[in-house]
Amino acid sequence: MGDGPLPAWSLPADAVDRIRLEHDWPDRVTRAWALDGATGKGVRVCVLDSGVEAGHRRIGPVEQAYVVAEDGAVREDDALDAIGHGTACAGIVRALAPECELVSVRVLGGGLRGTGPVLLAGLRFAIEQGFEVVNLSLSTAKLELARLLHDLADSAYFRRTVIVAAAHNLPVESFPWKFASVISVGSHAGADPLEFFYNVEPPVEFFARGILVDVPWKDGGEMRVSGNSFATPHVAGLAALVLGKHQRLTPFQLKTVLYLTASNVR
Repeated sequence: MGDGPLPAWSLPADAVDRIRLEHDWPDRVTRAWALDGATGKGVRVCVLDSGVEAGHRRIGPVEQAYVVAEDGAVREDDALDAIGHGTACAGIVRALAPECELVSVRVLGGGLRGTGPVLLAGLRFAIEQGFEVVNLSLSTAKLELARLLHDLADSAYFRRTVIVAAAHNLPVESFPWKFASVISVGSHAGADPLEFFYNVEPPVEFFARGILVDVPWKDGGEMRVSGNSFATPHVAGLAALVLGKHQRLTPFQLKTVLYLTASNVR
């Protein structure tokens, strides 16, 4: 076989040694193993949203900022947020993972509105850039976008980009949070930002703090907000912590760590 790539559909007997892995996990995965001393350093978190206000006292620097045009073209952007939603999400990530690198990809405009092609182009760009974590505090109910979003979510999963996606706040069919290749998040009313729960009845996989959360907002301001949009960056921040401490975990392994360290799993 040599050192060339393995065929994707079978494993020859003489290639078994090439996929042998060293088992470096503890006998029991605990929060201490997963999180103690973690800061998110070395992890790039992409906030795919309305933009992020760089320099806000609760956010600090934004490493890169991009905007997606109506034709799907991606260009560099000023690190601004005319709405506040993306800034709020970035602030939650920063509070949990203070040394992560924040990247803004703006796909929403006034009134938190955006188009399907812009969303697809922004997510495709984030995957191609190889960001370790993508915070997606938005969804679409357009069925015609579901297949394309599904393909992108699968592509991210196999390329080790973790998409953390907000479940819709209403009981409607929407995407991409319902795809198994993403980490889907709903909200709970607790006050502890590190308290999160595994949901024994998916498709929502985890519940994180998302009710009456004090967040940074546009123009250097602050706001108290509620919704799954704000639970999602809590999980994205936790993902950044785990990946910063335990590099090269696959999305499958990261989900396993989150499950084993959830507040309701003993």
